[in-house]
Amino acid sequence: MFSYQKRLQYPIDIKKKDLRMAKFLVTQYGGSNGELAAALRYLNQRYTMPDNRGKALLTDIGNEELAHVEMISTMIYQLMKDATMEELREAGLDAHYAEHSRALYPTDVNGVPFTVAYFASTGDPLADISEDMAAEQKARAVYENLIDLTTDPDVIGPLLWLRQREIVHFNRFKELFEYYEKMLNNNTSSSNQNMNVNNSSQMNSNSMNFNSQNNATLEQLLMNSNFSDISQGIMRD
Repeated sequence: MFSYQKRLQYPIDIKKKDLRMAKFLVTQYGGSNGELAAALRYLNQRYTMPDNRGKALLTDIGNEELAHVEMISTMIYQLMKDATMEELREAGLDAHYAEHSRALYPTDVNGVPFTVAYFASTGDPLADISEDMAAEQKARAVYENLIDLTTDPDVIGPLLWLRQREIVHFNRFKELFEYYEKMLNNNTSSSNQNMNVNNSSQMNSNSMNFNSQNNATLEQLLMNSNFSDISQGIMRD
C-alpha cells in the first residue's frame, strides 16, 4: 500500500493568475508525456519485472509520479483561480468550461483527452525500461519548453524541480536497464553453454552409434562376400 503524506513534494504558491500558462501546463497532466501517463506506465510494468529490485524501483517512481500529478493539478488550479468568463474566453478555455466548468480534466495542450494508449506494457523488462527512459527524457524536454513560456518565478521554481526529478528517474532506469541487460545476457550465455554441451554429447553419442553400426555392417558384408577369396587371389598373383 502507499503511505500518503498530506503535503506537496515541492511547495506551490502561485500568486498571479495566468490562464494561458494553465492551458499549456495541462499537457503535463493528461498529455502523452505527462505525469498521469508516467504513473500508470510504471505501476503496470512493475509486476513483470524479473526481481524485487525492478518491482521496487517502478513502484517508488510510479508513486512519485502520482505526487507530480498533484503538483501539476495544484499549479493549474492556482493559475486559473478567480478567472472571469471573459478571461476564460480570451485564453481559449471556453470549450473546457462548457464541458467541465472550472474543474480539472486530464487532456493535452490541444484538449485531446488522456488515453492509456500513451504507454505500453510488454512484459519484457528491457523493452519496458527502454520506454521508461525515453518517457523521462521526453518529460524533461516538455518541462524545459514550459519554462521557456513563463517568466513567473512561482511557476518556474516547481517546473525546474520537476525537470530535475525526470533526470533522476532517467538515471535510475538506466542503472536498472544495465543491471537487467547483464543479468539476462549471463543467463543466455549459461543456457547456450548447456545447449552446446548437450549437443556435443549427443553428437558424440550419434557418432559412436554410427561407427558401431557401420562396423557391424562391414563385418556382415565381408562374411557374405568373396572379398577374402579375392584378396587371397591377389596375394597369389
